[in-house]
Amino acid sequence: MTGLPKKFCIISFYNFLIDGGVNMAKILEDISRTFNEFLLLPNLTDERCIPNKVSLKTPLVKYKKGEEPKYSANIPMVSAIMQSVSGVDMGIALAREGGVAFIYGSQSIESQAEMVRQVKKHKAGFIVSDSNVKSGTPLKDVIDLVIKTGHSTVMITEDGTAKGKFIGLVTDKDYRVSRDDLEAPIDNFMTPKEKAVWAHEGISLSEANDLIWEKKIACLPILTKEGNLKYLVFRKDYEERKNNPDSLLDENKRYIVGAGINTRDHEERIPALVDAGVDLICMDSSDGYSVWQKNTIDFVRAKYGDSVKIGAGNVVDAEGFRYLAEAGADFIKVGVGGGSICITRETKGIGRGQASALIDVVAERDKYFEETGIYIPVCSDGGIVHDHHITIALALGADFVMMGRYFARFDESPTRVVKKGNGYVKEYWGEGSNRARNWQRYDMGGDAKLSFEEGVDSYIPYAGKLKDNLAVTCAKIKSTMCNCGSVTIPELHEKARLTLVSDVSISEGSAHDVILKEIDNQYK
Repeated sequence: MTGLPKKFCIISFYNFLIDGGVNMAKILEDISRTFNEFLLLPNLTDERCIPNKVSLKTPLVKYKKGEEPKYSANIPMVSAIMQSVSGVDMGIALAREGGVAFIYGSQSIESQAEMVRQVKKHKAGFIVSDSNVKSGTPLKDVIDLVIKTGHSTVMITEDGTAKGKFIGLVTDKDYRVSRDDLEAPIDNFMTPKEKAVWAHEGISLSEANDLIWEKKIACLPILTKEGNLKYLVFRKDYEERKNNPDSLLDENKRYIVGAGINTRDHEERIPALVDAGVDLICMDSSDGYSVWQKNTIDFVRAKYGDSVKIGAGNVVDAEGFRYLAEAGADFIKVGVGGGSICITRETKGIGRGQASALIDVVAERDKYFEETGIYIPVCSDGGIVHDHHITIALALGADFVMMGRYFARFDESPTRVVKKGNGYVKEYWGEGSNRARNWQRYDMGGDAKLSFEEGVDSYIPYAGKLKDNLAVTCAKIKSTMCNCGSVTIPELHEKARLTLVSDVSISEGSAHDVILKEIDNQYK
């Protein structure tokens, strides 16, 4: 072995031991690589390659060749299943921009289902009223309902339900809390059906919006032919749709939202989430290559068939992908130990560099597609440090990325903004930390507890609103795709060329050999 590179000497030595009959672990020849070790090479930029013509639309769930997936995202980014990342505000804000938030599952079934319900109810085309009272209800009770729900418009029906005979409606502009008799019946303040503007069931959303604008009203009740309340259409929802054309909406014009589940209480949690209107569910586990995930998918298929879409993972190689694909997963997440707050590799010595894991899994996905005609989207979860790492992940074959730290920086994440020194930070902790104690994520079928930490509790720089930051990130992705001669993510998969880089070339790619000025934040 004299004169051979050290790596080949080691491998040859291992092969010698194996040939000699010595039992030992399988050693992969390739190095475990990260996104930061790759750079994209420019391709020919043609006339099509203008950033505002680039489409970031990408499939979220599996589909057959020649068909369209049930769910696609308008941007290739989803938020992580974490307490410090994905709550109601994140669900609304990210869907508004074309992505999906996965509401964290390390909470009670009831509270998670309620979070999903709040996202689904935030805006819609035709929505079911959830602020209703009976005729004769005292004004004070209506005011209490308005405070409780945050809805300024209340429907008055014969039985006080969302499907009762419509009598009238009242808004917070119809009464004065400081002057009116709080014991007076709501009938004294409401606009009765005879004077209200309403429409019959069967009207299109476009026609309903035209009527709202023509009559200069904020809310249009939709009634059945029997006169029962069916739906409401709101002016503000129309305006929001016009201002956010990339919003990710279901067939009823409601925001699409996901939710995380575990493999312990899935038989109770999944039905509650489905009842709340969840669109996608995803198993949240540090190790997805397990029989527990297959059993959970089996439960979903037995109870719901193909109507409930479920993601699985995380895996780091072809074997893990193939197992979950054959189990019936709708999308598969890749990555173990690459998150900024994850210490799984440090505590357990298990995982793989995110780029290497992704390359291996993507190759198996493409092989599976050739064999079966079924395309299963791959989600790269972890290892994203800089915005360009998202584009690297897409170029290596990912369909979308799941991120925690990136989204945790924004106003819409559930955590506090804290002043530290001369700046502001947000709290950010891992699901495997003692703070989260999400033992189900690391469950190996033993005791119901977190035996040791696999995550940390930390701070990250506060970055402001999601919309502003996401616009910059998407602009970078589109610009780089143009450099690569691609205007769609599938085209990037096909055309991307990458090169490995050395430590020296990484440092060369940053500002160097100059003295940087300190720039005030107001100029950023």
